[in-house]
Amino acid sequence: MATLPSSSSSSSSSFFSLLASPLKTLLTANPTPIRTPNANPKPSSVRLSRRAALSALVLSRVVKLKPAQAAEPAVSECEFTVAPSGLAFCDKVVGKGAPPAKGQLIKAHYVGTLESGKVFDSSYNRGKPLTFRIGVGEVIRGWDQGILGGEGIPPMLPGGKRTLKLPPELAYGARGAGCKGGSCVIPPNATLLFNVEYIGKI
Repeated sequence: MATLPSSSSSSSSSFFSLLASPLKTLLTANPTPIRTPNANPKPSSVRLSRRAALSALVLSRVVKLKPAQAAEPAVSECEFTVAPSGLAFCDKVVGKGAPPAKGQLIKAHYVGTLESGKVFDSSYNRGKPLTFRIGVGEVIRGWDQGILGGEGIPPMLPGGKRTLKLPPELAYGARGAGCKGGSCVIPPNATLLFNVEYIGKI
């Protein structure tokens, strides 16, 4: 199982895989206007007109029942609260139950993006949540703070969903991560955003 490395981990380059953000396209259907048939239409033209009318009716009902859905808001649109450490957070869902304790083995799902919106890693894509010990440096500092809480940040509760915005000093700093051949998956001094779903302790 993959482990989100700390900024000092030597395995960071092997952990992350560059993923392209899915392009969501909204399609709008505009049926062709139906012309009034002639007084003495041919049988084939009558069938065609009825078919077009039926198609237009079905389409209008589908559009009313299932309107086009807009793309999900980017994580940067969240109303963040900034803690003294510089970490910003926004709770989308507040969970229930006991908060995590330092040193406890927990699991969480996440999607990590750059400020541009480019996804650099996702546990959902792998089909398995991340498992690690919280508060002991197994992950980057922003994760420990953002989930465990402290310094003005409430702890996450099981089932909770939170967006974290990490400044470079709480993420990978000037070194970046996943660097190879002059290119980095996470550039140096990058601010990172994570959508975190805290599942709970193990």
